[in-house]
Amino acid sequence: MAFRVFIDGAAGTTGLEIRERLRPRDDLAVTILGEAQRKDSSARQAALNECDAAILCLPDAAAREAVSLIENRDVRVIDASSAHRVAEGWTYGFAELEKSRREELRRSKRVSNPGCYPTGFLALLRPLIRSGLVPVDFPVTCNAVSGYSGGGREMITEFENPNAPSYTDEVLRAYGLQLEHKHVPEMQVHAGLQHRPLFAPSVGRFYRGMLGEVPLQLWALPGNVSARAIHGTLAEAFAGEPLIEIAPLADSQAQKALDAEELKNTDRLRIYVFGNEARRQARLVAVLDNLGKGAAGACVQNLNIMLGLPETSGLVL
Repeated sequence: MAFRVFIDGAAGTTGLEIRERLRPRDDLAVTILGEAQRKDSSARQAALNECDAAILCLPDAAAREAVSLIENRDVRVIDASSAHRVAEGWTYGFAELEKSRREELRRSKRVSNPGCYPTGFLALLRPLIRSGLVPVDFPVTCNAVSGYSGGGREMITEFENPNAPSYTDEVLRAYGLQLEHKHVPEMQVHAGLQHRPLFAPSVGRFYRGMLGEVPLQLWALPGNVSARAIHGTLAEAFAGEPLIEIAPLADSQAQKALDAEELKNTDRLRIYVFGNEARRQARLVAVLDNLGKGAAGACVQNLNIMLGLPETSGLVL
């Protein structure tokens, strides 16, 4: 018997991506509401309470409202918004981040899907914090660039529709200049940092794809840490993971440039460690699709784990 899955917000960018991944599957029966039903609170509440799993692809306030409508204790929820990413009682849905996380996801009824920027940042930093190579009180910076689809329909219109009042011909937009980006609490909490990381996000004139970077002054780290040691720690942390790859150091050394679209249209994540031992500096870079492993792909991965299905079913490897 197929599991019943309701996507609340299926017409949005992430919702559409999830639908595409679930469409061919016969182990899931997907429910979405039409335009009129989406505005009918009773129809929406019924759908939320009659499914086995609800995926919320909504703004934060609407996601909180949706959770409040669920009275059926057996319904499992995956929230793709940022409303519950540091909330008590919610499991953070990054399966590879901690050794115990998959079992926690299997048992959980409430899962918060990670943000796209934090996914790359945490993959780079959390294993180093956990191992002690980077102290918990270390001043950390994250530079990142995303495709404009990460801003949803409004930003897509800005970049794609020349007739829209909001249209822009910007090539690269730096934003979050007041240092209050909503992803920062999630990045700090789940990395295990004592201080807020300095986050410098930007969006480029490409639809999907992402680079996230954590630069490190190796000379400032205790214990004479090398780029090779960092690479080894990351490789050990993600060994055997089907969706996360650590590029060999030789590949990184031969790399002249990185393309933010390198993994577009996939649900994978690739990590590069670039080091200059003479200068005692390193650049750690995560490449992913902001709509794949950074959003819809992670949702489907979490859904599979929660329902006891093969973890990579429906994903693009």
